[in-house]
Amino acid sequence: MYRPAIITHIAAAVALLMIAGCATLPENFDRPVSYAFTDTEDTAFGKTRAQERAAHTGKSGFYLLGNGLDAFVARAVLSHYAERSIDVQYYLYHNDLVGRLFTDLLLKAADRGVRVRLLVDDMDLSGRDLGAAALDSHPNMEVRIFNPFSRNVGRTSQFVTRLGSVTRRMHNKSFTVDNQVTILGGRNIGNEYFDADPDLAFADLDVMAIGPVVKEVSSVFDRYWNSELAYPASVLLKGDPPTPEKVEELRGKLNEYVADQTDSNYLQALRNSDLANKIRNDQVEFRWGDAEVVFDQPEKLLHDFSKTEYHLSPMLKPYWEGVEKELIIFSPYFVPGKPGTAFLTQLAQRGVRVRILTNSLASNDVGIVHAGYKKYRKKLLRGGVELYELNKKLTRKQRKEKKGPGGSSKASLHAKSFVFDRKQVFIGSLNLDPRAVLHNTEIGVVLKVPEIAKEMAKGFEENIEQIAFRLELKKDENGYEQLLWHGWEKGEQVVYTHEPHTGFWRRFGIGFMSIWPIESQL
Repeated sequence: MYRPAIITHIAAAVALLMIAGCATLPENFDRPVSYAFTDTEDTAFGKTRAQERAAHTGKSGFYLLGNGLDAFVARAVLSHYAERSIDVQYYLYHNDLVGRLFTDLLLKAADRGVRVRLLVDDMDLSGRDLGAAALDSHPNMEVRIFNPFSRNVGRTSQFVTRLGSVTRRMHNKSFTVDNQVTILGGRNIGNEYFDADPDLAFADLDVMAIGPVVKEVSSVFDRYWNSELAYPASVLLKGDPPTPEKVEELRGKLNEYVADQTDSNYLQALRNSDLANKIRNDQVEFRWGDAEVVFDQPEKLLHDFSKTEYHLSPMLKPYWEGVEKELIIFSPYFVPGKPGTAFLTQLAQRGVRVRILTNSLASNDVGIVHAGYKKYRKKLLRGGVELYELNKKLTRKQRKEKKGPGGSSKASLHAKSFVFDRKQVFIGSLNLDPRAVLHNTEIGVVLKVPEIAKEMAKGFEENIEQIAFRLELKKDENGYEQLLWHGWEKGEQVVYTHEPHTGFWRRFGIGFMSIWPIESQL
């Protein structure tokens, strides 16, 4: 979630007292209002599966994207066959292989006459205003930056001078083509989210959807696109706009880069993807059911935490409170707080089986978040909640680079999903921590598709003991409680009496941070 950037910059700003000048943003500029196209039934994706959609009136179709290559392929093929529009909304958009390939796809669609609207949070865009303005200059492409930092003051100082403003980010992730098919989930745009960097590949979870749910996603996108917090990239650029010659130069460099990747292992894998052929040949097996898009409104960032009418949480509340038998939580950053801990333990005490998979200290790319989580482990275990922590280890380099999160075969968990009674599944961008719930904006979808819910629960049960440590709270004859981590390594059962795969000083540092009164920022 790139939380490290927020916390690290706050700490650095305080330490260095880099409070300089007054941060200002452009005023009195043109922000044209636009909305998703509604007359797209005659497009290729509108005509596709028309009979199947008619047979499932009012229902939406879903296809899970758990593999990073498939997740990129889905976006690439959808971009290639787009006819009217592509609406893109992301928190992070890296300038790496995947980021450049993705930009190339959007530009080629715009070249064909497709309207492209690209909305990106400003957290990852430092020093990239010229490139964003160049994209924005394309006649069929608009780029807007959400909740931007001021360009006349250093970013680090703004984490102090604009605390409560720039520290609240748009964490949403959606990709919608022709208002007929959409992809929601946990992935940002970057190598680590799409298996393009084997050393830092982080498995995640997206869902591709067709049917009425797509219109709901488009409506949410329009709210953000037309928000007063969305600034056209061109108005943030300091100095003159890029000349046609400069735009041509930048496009030439991108074309050259993409051409150089033609024989790369990654692009070969994309070309040979089974999913690519399935999408092209209309052979994707969608699962059908009702669904609800749940989301924070963009105004959430403009109001204090008490204005819950702008929050996603009330939309999810009925699903949490409606659980009767079983709740499975996948959350890479898990800081339940006192209210969340009380709620989960109350569920367990009335007979609901509550199981949670999150990152271990060794697999967590944000140690300070683990410091917030560790305070609640014993209370959760005492209350009957079952805790699992991923049995993987991030290297020091990976933690330093803040490369976030993955899945069962990777170094760190990033999927954000909840399975309710094996009947309903939430998939989206929401972590269960104060930053996601209170500070940032999020989006997700609740799939009311028991077939998918049962498969995810079954996958959890079949794999959890091999991929994660099961935590146990053991009490000795003197009443002293000790945490134990049970897991498997090299085919043998192991038990740890301290945080697995970590050194003393790392554990000491996390313990020290756990006493800081900063939980609300985690």
